[in-house]
Formats: sequence, C-alpha cells, structure tokens
Amino acid sequence: MGRGKIVIRKIEDTTSRQVTFSKRRNGFLKKAKEIAILCDAQVGVIIFSSTGKLSEFSSTSMKSVIQRYNISKEENNQLLNSESEAKLWQREASVLKQQLETLQETHRHVMGKELSNMGVEDLNNLENQLEMSLQSIRLKKEELLMGEIQDLTRKGSLMHQQNIELYKKIYGTRVNAENCVIEENDDRGGLMNLQLSQL
Repeated sequence: MGRGKIVIRKIEDTTSRQVTFSKRRNGFLKKAKEIAILCDAQVGVIIFSSTGKLSEFSSTSMKSVIQRYNISKEENNQLLNSESEAKLWQREASVLKQQLETLQETHRHVMGKELSNMGVEDLNNLENQLEMSLQSIRLKKEELLMGEIQDLTRKGSLMHQQNIELYKKIYGTRVNAENCVIEENDDRGGLMNLQLSQL
C-alpha cells in the first residue's frame, strides 16, 4: 500500500513541522550529493530553518559556487538586456517600416497613382487634402511675392532718392521730387532723358 498524498501547505503543529523539516532536509541534501556525484555537477545548497539554523552542502566550496552563481547571473542579465534591447529596436524598426509604407502609399495617391483600390469616400478625402495643400501653397506664394514687391518698392524708393541727391550734387539746383526731367548728352552724342518721380 502506497503513501497517501499530502496537501502542500504550512504545518501548523510546531513539533510535526520540525520533524518534517529534518527528514526532508536530509533527503534533499542526499539528493544534492547524488546529483553532484552522478552528473559531475557543481552543486551548492543553503537551507535556513524557521528557527534560523543553517544547513548547507557544496560539491566543491560554497564560496566558489556562489562566485560562479553571481558571474552567471550577471552574464544572464547582460544577455537578457541585450535581447530586450534588440527586441526594442526590432519593434522600433517595425513601426518605422509601417510608417514608411503608409507615407509611400500616401505619396503615390497624392501623385495620382494606384487610385483603383480607393473608394469614393477615400477619393473625396484625398481631394480635400489636395485642395487644402494647394490653398496653403498659394497663400505662401502670395506671401513671398508680396515680400518681393515690398522689397523692390523699397529699393526703387532708395534709388529714386539717390538719383535726386546725385542730381543735386551735379547741378547744384533744387529738384522737384514729384516731377523732374533731366536732359543731358550721353557719351554717344545722343540726348538722354532721366525721369525722376516718386514711386
């Protein structure tokens, strides 16, 4: 007749708990010795009882087992960190690849290509986007043109003032800034008219 199964939970009776601990600890340490001998494994076991009593077994020295454990744990952590970092970069690359594909598809649609698989609503949305983009482009173009016109107007006014100052220096007379016609001979012998007027 075999032993019946027991429920794995804390034994409430202190004496029974201590007896069970003593038996199982001895069996556990025996198994640790066997696996070290049979499998040529480096084994270290540390057990603290509920009363704080230490039991231990080491196939070599406990210090060397603990040192090897710490080194192995650190290497595993580094490997896990490298793997998690690689997975993070893979996820990032996957997201960027998806974004790139979406942008390329949008670009093709904007250029009027591959529209056959789009429905009426998608085409309406694309048309609205293009109209808004076109309006924005026109506003920017007008803004740049207005800036250039203002810049040319300022340059024209400056040149007008410089012409008046030059005329004053050359002829020493007062110049009517609103309407002034200067006639002089050019170096080819012809008559050259210079009209100065405010812009």
